[in-house]
Amino acid sequence: MIPARYAHIAFGFVLSGMMSLLVSGISTFLAVGFIPGVIGQWIGAWLPSWAVAFPIVLIVAPAARRLVGKLTRPD
Repeated sequence: MIPARYAHIAFGFVLSGMMSLLVSGISTFLAVGFIPGVIGQWIGAWLPSWAVAFPIVLIVAPAARRLVGKLTRPD
């Protein structure tokens, strides 16, 4: 198990992995269609995308949290 103090990093890792997987899959399919080898192309696009997305999520998340805090009110 991961210590709770690293939860924000684990969350960013999982979130960036899932989002980059979906976005790269949609982009790959739209670019080349459903052709033989599309899964390999998708994975080839996803891994570098995840490598970029993960640190960006860690950097941008605090600003996004602040913005959402300003856009919402307590219940």
